Amino acid sequence: MQIILLDKVVNLGALGDVVKVKDGYARNFLIPSGRARRATQSAIAEFEARRAELEKVAAAKHAEAVALGEKLAAVTVKLSQKAGVDGRLFGSVTNHDVSEELNKQGFKVAKSQVRMPNGPLKNVGDYTVNVNLHTDVTVEVNVSVLGETA
Repeated sequence: MQIILLDKVVNLGALGDVVKVKDGYARNFLIPSGRARRATQSAIAEFEARRAELEKVAAAKHAEAVALGEKLAAVTVKLSQKAGVDGRLFGSVTNHDVSEELNKQGFKVAKSQVRMPNGPLKNVGDYTVNVNLHTDVTVEVNVSVLGETA
């Protein structure tokens, strides 16, 4: 299916690109989430008329993400979990825990934006996790996992 992108999509294209994708990907994800439209002649003409407005909105989102990223880079998230004497946690620290703590500190970060490259944290210590604020903005946040003895 031919679609026109209304937002930048990773590994697919930028704003205004007309690309061919599988029908299910377009119908089930891109079009309902507002990231694309079918590439008909009328849709392309309408997009060209609104192009400047859409680019301005995209630039504003990017600038907001960059500003939030600069604030997040200086933050250290401290989480405490029950742990054994050897430093292993009874459970793990997940992206949900990190996003919840960031929200408590006043940063609006969704669980899906927190990326843990090595999976959940299962030991006491200091770690680095990625927070993907925008398709072009990824920030590394320090996470300090503290152990509580039961």
